[in-house]
Amino acid sequence: MNQTRREFLEWFGIGLAGVGFMSAVPSRVAAKETYLPRSTPEAQGVSPAGIVNFLQVTERRNFKLHSLMVVRNGHVVAEGWWAPYRADRKHTLYSLSKSITATAVGLAVGERRLTVEDTVVSFFPDDVPANADPKLARMKVKHLLTMSTGHDLTDAEVFPRLFDTPNDNWVRTFLALPIGQEPGSRFRYNTLATYMLGRIVQKLTGQTLIEYLTPRLFEPLGIEGADWEIDTQRFNVGGWGLRLKTEDIAKFGQLYLQYGVWNEKQVVPSVWIDEATQQQIVQPRQPNAPRPPETDDWMQGYGYQLWGCRNGAYRADGAFGQFCIVIPDQNAVVVITAEQADMQAVLDEVWNHLLPAFQRTNQITETTRKAFERAFADLAISPPAGSLSSPTVNRVNRRTYAIGDNPQGVSLVSLDFGTRDWVLDMQDRQGKHQLRGGLFAWREGVTTLSPLPLKLLPTPVPGEVRHPVAVSGAWRDPNTFQITCRYVETAHYDTLTFRFEGDTVQITPRSSLTELTGRPDKRAVLEGISRR
Repeated sequence: MNQTRREFLEWFGIGLAGVGFMSAVPSRVAAKETYLPRSTPEAQGVSPAGIVNFLQVTERRNFKLHSLMVVRNGHVVAEGWWAPYRADRKHTLYSLSKSITATAVGLAVGERRLTVEDTVVSFFPDDVPANADPKLARMKVKHLLTMSTGHDLTDAEVFPRLFDTPNDNWVRTFLALPIGQEPGSRFRYNTLATYMLGRIVQKLTGQTLIEYLTPRLFEPLGIEGADWEIDTQRFNVGGWGLRLKTEDIAKFGQLYLQYGVWNEKQVVPSVWIDEATQQQIVQPRQPNAPRPPETDDWMQGYGYQLWGCRNGAYRADGAFGQFCIVIPDQNAVVVITAEQADMQAVLDEVWNHLLPAFQRTNQITETTRKAFERAFADLAISPPAGSLSSPTVNRVNRRTYAIGDNPQGVSLVSLDFGTRDWVLDMQDRQGKHQLRGGLFAWREGVTTLSPLPLKLLPTPVPGEVRHPVAVSGAWRDPNTFQITCRYVETAHYDTLTFRFEGDTVQITPRSSLTELTGRPDKRAVLEGISRR
């Protein structure tokens, strides 16, 4: 992975926990949903055994996949979701959103609203600082598209400036950044560059990205229910925050594979697809790189918000294993959602197992067919292990614990245990919240507890106050009850560990990001005492 991007993931993994914004006006897609045609692997010349091998190795290597969809010749030949994730659930895309934003730019270019040669400052003359770097005037739209703005600062260095002043104008922040290199001279990953692309489209059209893309992209592809996170001024953030279903991502990849044609209609200009998927710039070689550049999928060139890949492929991707991989030579698209830090490892296994599956089809036996069906039927993320009950239940059940002062603002907590499930009630400065979970089993529901501390960037989905979750709990020892809450439209989950001693409880929050990034969870451990 590109080094500056890795730094970004590590810094934001936990560093912004607890920051958030108020929800705003709706920014969602309402369209008639349609589906890709289905087929069998063998009918489309794909080896089922190769797909099974991929599933087995990802399980063995604990890749923490949430979904997989394989498309060949425009037909879905394999699809699966690891319960409690489901086909009808959206999933946050992180930086895979960038490729959708770039597509919006391509549509606007096709409508002659702008060109890639236009300067960035021409769209925001009132936001240019008086002491602007002279190189800013030479920064063009194509430099935003190719991550070659000339900035030396990394995402990890830039984003705190946005969130330290949440009412600021992010366009002005971007335009005031020092520019160390001539625009166009060097690739450097820059999420705020994509944000600027989105702001340009929104400036030219008077619409949010969601509003602009709905009749032009989402409705033609039958994508329903998409939503996109917003900034402090209620603009869709562009560089991250879009949520789509797995099949929606596959449709996007298939659209690009078909050079912008969908149902015999040119949805996206073919010339844009051609330019976007070509190598527009080459990534600089990293000193002390862990592998040679010819085997590194982050060193295969970059198009318009699309990464080049080995094997003649290209991809849109997002943090923690969100992939839309287009393989033109095989007329194939592979979509993956996950919570996996080592994204190169996932791509390696795609090339090791899925690519050969497209290249040869052995005789399909009944044993092979059943193994394929069984592999997908068994996909699930197991609830955390532990005991279903403890003698401590009789002492702590339905007790209310008053929580001492804490940065999270939590004041009261209680647990109500049943024979098969439990209920957590919590009160903080935002109000009362509830989680309902199973005992050593996932229970699906919704909660008003915010997922923002679990996300790389704490920007909200507009208007969303109830979040889909799958929740389970188990006794780790006689005095320790642990809750796992998966926010199933994000990539992440949270754990709350309750340690009971006498009349007191200690509650330790831990985001799954801590395991992925190696950085501690900065939320405070809560200390409470029984009120009865």
